Amino acid sequence: MRPPGRMIHVSLKLATSLDGRIATASGESQWITGEAARLEGHRLRAAHDAILVGVETVLADDPELTVRLPGRPVDQPLRVVMDSRLRTPSTARVAHGDTLILTAAAPTPVGTALVEQIDSENGRPAPAAALAALRRKGVTSVLIEGGGQVAASFLRAGLVDRLEWFRAPILLGGEGRPCVAALDLANLADAPTFRRLSAEPVGDDLWERYDAVR
Repeated sequence: MRPPGRMIHVSLKLATSLDGRIATASGESQWITGEAARLEGHRLRAAHDAILVGVETVLADDPELTVRLPGRPVDQPLRVVMDSRLRTPSTARVAHGDTLILTAAAPTPVGTALVEQIDSENGRPAPAAALAALRRKGVTSVLIEGGGQVAASFLRAGLVDRLEWFRAPILLGGEGRPCVAALDLANLADAPTFRRLSAEPVGDDLWERYDAVR
């Protein structure tokens, strides 16, 4: 069951190496997965009301976070950035257009984006508060796309309903950046648990889908 009162379906998309890394130690990540997997990623974006990332993803990649499907016009999802200290540059591509920046700091202008201060945990915007803010804007589904700290925070809170995991046939090693940051698990029984729905090849990559077990 979902936590009481929550009406938003949360999907976590991961695009990783076989050993669960999203980038090299230097931060190089484009592109780990192939073109076919990236196209499926855009289809996933189109199927959600909002796309959410952390500010580290914005600073590292300056993503557009838009849906780009060949020959198919789509309604663009709301772009959402979790940004504890409002480090999103006004020159970032997400700083303009239909973007919501959720912060633990006092709101100040960032481009033309809407900035909203929400409740925090350990100095970071709280996942439950983020979902509450999205619910107030009519969002019913959100796709989390990075990075590892944001993924870990939603997993720790038990708020991830589905994993959409694209694995590329490469290995990056222990020095690579993990797709999920620390979960602070004391016991194996506390680990977030998922049930595999499917696993299918997408180009040279593997697309695995999991639902949360609660």
